[in-house]
Amino acid sequence: MSGKIPHTINWFEIPVKDINRAVRFYETVLEVKLELEEREAFKLAVFPGHSDDPSTQNLDVHGALIQGQGYEPSDQGTLVYFNGQENLNPYLKRVIEAGGTVLREKTSIGEHGYIAWFKDTEGNRVAFHSQG
Repeated sequence: MSGKIPHTINWFEIPVKDINRAVRFYETVLEVKLELEEREAFKLAVFPGHSDDPSTQNLDVHGALIQGQGYEPSDQGTLVYFNGQENLNPYLKRVIEAGGTVLREKTSIGEHGYIAWFKDTEGNRVAFHSQG
């Protein structure tokens, strides 16, 4: 394989019951704008992150909030980690302000940085990772 090696993960979906409530939560916590879409019987809110640079597109990881039949929020199972940049504390503060719950405070994982877990307004267990 030549060039940049792609990530093994290229898409994730976080199930939600109320797409509008979930969008407000994640836009507040992450300070980003999600793009709303409808596909068949599903409503999606896509996280930013796609690069227009063809040389890096295989390195992009994409994901969305999704509302529809067969998608149930859960605090069990796979745990998605968002990039907490340099400091998790502002993110955790916004989680609480936006109606979520901190499940695991900022915790050192040694040389790999820090993690923290939270529950979103939909009942999903989600996390942050940072180096500092």
